[in-house]
Amino acid sequence: MGSLRYNLALILSNILLGVSFSVYVSLLRGALSFEQIFALQLLFSTIVFTPLALSKPNFLRLSLNDFGSIFIVALLVVFGWWYLLIAGASYTNPVDASTITTIGPIFTLITSIIASSRAVRRGEALGMVVAMLGVVVILVDRGRDLIDKGGEGYGNALILCAVVAIAVNTVLITPVLRRHGTVVVMGWYYIIGSLLAMPLLVEVLPQIPHLQLSRLDVAEIGYILLFGSTLPLYLLYVSAEHLTAIHTALYRYIQPIMAATLAVYRGQTTIDRTNIVGAALIFVGMLCVLYFTPRSELATHE
Repeated sequence: MGSLRYNLALILSNILLGVSFSVYVSLLRGALSFEQIFALQLLFSTIVFTPLALSKPNFLRLSLNDFGSIFIVALLVVFGWWYLLIAGASYTNPVDASTITTIGPIFTLITSIIASSRAVRRGEALGMVVAMLGVVVILVDRGRDLIDKGGEGYGNALILCAVVAIAVNTVLITPVLRRHGTVVVMGWYYIIGSLLAMPLLVEVLPQIPHLQLSRLDVAEIGYILLFGSTLPLYLLYVSAEHLTAIHTALYRYIQPIMAATLAVYRGQTTIDRTNIVGAALIFVGMLCVLYFTPRSELATHE
């Protein structure tokens, strides 16, 4: 029953994250800037997790090495993942964004291989190349200018950077999670992130047009704060403590399915050949990597 519980948590997490891509785009196209959404998410998560973390007896019992790991993770999650993800969503569409995030486990494996200094197996290398090709198809087809602001190509490039950040975070934080627990770790990195982002919070939060927000805007902000970030990330971390990378990788394909369904229904985008080819290549590459990587190693590659 325990395994079923964590599988269900992982499924729910990916459903909520998939829906959030459409909600991000909806808010970014009228109600809020990406900096304001980022600030609201960070402040809300800090308010939720700080009391929970403080209630844990081991909150202040971190070793210097563990605190250093959490500090780096705070930078990767808060600024590398959240900030870049929302910034990218302001330029691209929900289907592209959610499809690119499915390559996350590939970068997690690459990071783990580099950290352990082991050789890459031929089958793994083939899978990585195929999956990367899927991302390249999406990036290039949306515009070859991936550096200057203004196009979907740039937005997709930011999404890819966010994926790399969360992949590196996964490798670094897993040992600390197992020593101190999800609540303590998340509490610390929200506190650290809020302190580092304080100048931005002070600047953009007062600029939110509270009186001009529609009921739909308020409902979508509420969704993003609770169901689009705080809850799914918690479920994802808890699941990562108990499940293998096979679950993490395959369940992640729920995100583009949910994002595409909702985005098409709401008229935010359409599904085209680029989406289909890119998703198919990433999926085939992922299966290839999972097939050639021993399960004993996959257990550590969440």
